Amino acid sequence: MTALTQTTAEPDRLPPADPDPAPAASPRYAGLREALRRGALRTLALVVLLAAWQAVVSAGIWPRVLVPSPAEVWRQFVLASTVHDGVRGYGGHLLIEHLGASLGRIATGSAYAVLAGVPLGLLIGTVRPLAVVLEPAVTFLRTLPPLAYLSLLVIWFGIDEAPKIWLLVIAALPPIAAATAAAVRTVPAQLVEAARALGAGPVALLLSVRLPSALPEILTGVRIAVGVAYTSVVAAETVNGVPGIGGMIRDAQRYNQTALVIAGILAVGLSGIALDTLLRIAERIGVPWRGRT
Repeated sequence: MTALTQTTAEPDRLPPADPDPAPAASPRYAGLREALRRGALRTLALVVLLAAWQAVVSAGIWPRVLVPSPAEVWRQFVLASTVHDGVRGYGGHLLIEHLGASLGRIATGSAYAVLAGVPLGLLIGTVRPLAVVLEPAVTFLRTLPPLAYLSLLVIWFGIDEAPKIWLLVIAALPPIAAATAAAVRTVPAQLVEAARALGAGPVALLLSVRLPSALPEILTGVRIAVGVAYTSVVAAETVNGVPGIGGMIRDAQRYNQTALVIAGILAVGLSGIALDTLLRIAERIGVPWRGRT
C-alpha cells in the first residue's frame, strides 16, 4: 500500500513546466536599438570634444586669434549663413551658396572624370598593349598633388571656371580608371568562358559580363574619386574661388579670421559626410547583389 501510494503520488511532485520563453526581439527593434546606441555614443563623443575644446580655450594655452572658442565659431557660422546689418553672408554670398558652388564644381568634375575614367579603365583592363602605355600615365597623374599642376592650368585656361573643373577632373580620374581596370581583371574566368561558349563576342562580353561584374568595384572607385575631388576643391578655389567654400576659407585665412576658417572646414566635413552617405545609398541601390553569393 505504501509503495502504491508513493507511485500514485509521484506525478503530483513533478516540477511545473517552464513557461514559454520570451519571443525573440524583432530585427526591426534590434536595429533601432543599435542605431540609438550608435547615436548616443556619437553624441557623447561630440560633447566630450566640445568640452575639451572649451577647456583649452579657457586655459589660455593659445591666443584667441589662433584657437577661438566653440561659441565664436558658431557665431561666425551664423553670420556667414544669414543677412546681418545689410551684409549678405561672406563676400556677398551665404555659406550655403559658397558650399553649393563648390559642390557644383565637384559634381561637374567628377562627372567628366567618370565619363573618361571608366572607358579608360576598361581599355587598360582588357587590352594588354594599351595597358602597357596607359597604366603608367594614370599612375603618374595619381601621384601628382593638385597644387603641382594648378598653376599650369591657370596659364592655359585663365582664372575662370575652366582651370577649377580641369583640376578636379585630373584629380578624380585616376582612382576611377585604376578601380575599373582592377575590377575588370578580376572578373571570374568561369563567367567569361561561359559567355564565350554561348557565342558572345568581345563587345557583348565586355558590356554583358565584364562591366556588370566589375560594377561594385567601379562604384567604390567613384566614391573614392569624389572624395579626392572634395579634398582638392580648396586648392582649385584658391584662384578666383568666390563664391566657393574653398575661396571663402582662403579669404578668411588672409585676414586671420580663424573662427570663420574653422566654420568653413566644419561645413566641408559635414557636407562631405552627407555626400558620402548619399553615394553609399546609391551604391546599395545600384548593385544590390554586392556581398551576396
